[in-house]
Amino acid sequence: MELTHRQVEVFRAVMGTGHVTRAAELLHTSQPTVSRELARLEQVLGYALFDRVRGRLHPTTRALALLDEVKASYVGLERIAATAQSLKHFAQGRLTLASLPALAHALVPEALAGFAQGQPQARVSLESLESPLLESALAEQRYDLGLVERHEAPAACTLQTLLVADEVAVLPAGHPLAARERLTPADFAGQPFVSLAPTDPYRQQIDALFAQAGIERTLRLDTPSAVSVCALVRQGLGLGIVNPLTALEMAGPALLVRPLSVSIPFHVALVRPAWRAVHPLRAELEAALSAAAQRLQQRLGG
Repeated sequence: MELTHRQVEVFRAVMGTGHVTRAAELLHTSQPTVSRELARLEQVLGYALFDRVRGRLHPTTRALALLDEVKASYVGLERIAATAQSLKHFAQGRLTLASLPALAHALVPEALAGFAQGQPQARVSLESLESPLLESALAEQRYDLGLVERHEAPAACTLQTLLVADEVAVLPAGHPLAARERLTPADFAGQPFVSLAPTDPYRQQIDALFAQAGIERTLRLDTPSAVSVCALVRQGLGLGIVNPLTALEMAGPALLVRPLSVSIPFHVALVRPAWRAVHPLRAELEAALSAAAQRLQQRLGG
């Protein structure tokens, strides 16, 4: 005898309802049929899945472990079913866009607002991924488009620059340096500084800049997110240097933005997976992203 889909379905129903009768109702069958399929399943497996106490079924430890695997399988099946259903809808299903968190926060919302004006019925799925997971996912052709901060295209992809602008300083309101129109590296000497994560390429550029200038900051806090850097700076925990898009989005009475006297270029690029079938609305989303990037470039004075 071999394990059948029907036996797994019966097992899942009994585990989910906790009762043979309710499982039979759920499966639109009879109680004897459910009991028979359970018995066959236990015979195939060679061990009991339930302890039968006073007419009730109590799952064994093995049954609970088996349920975890069954749940995982059904999640995959349900995801396939949901995707198949979505393909019935407008424009051959959803457009999928993968982006770094900073760009999902500061560039993508404006672009999607413009895209929605022309395609109000279109479905877009936005996923925020950190590098290098983002580049790997794009190389695997898992998304229609991607937004990265790198100059090189991931494997099996093409890359188009959307925006280039310098990193900026952020500081809390009332800070003595707020009187300066532009900050130099020397202005950061001895100052509490909120850094990006040690593995972040921009963090590495910033650290190298201060090391070359022989300037020491007080490094106590680091975080992988430019949004978090701004939030921590806003609380008066130090100064920071972040990408200009996040700074522009987070700026307000409690968070001030100042240009730097040195250039640390911030690069935003659009990635197109080369082997993925082209979505009918991909070009329109690309146009919306380009338009939003141009408007941001103008606001940044570039």
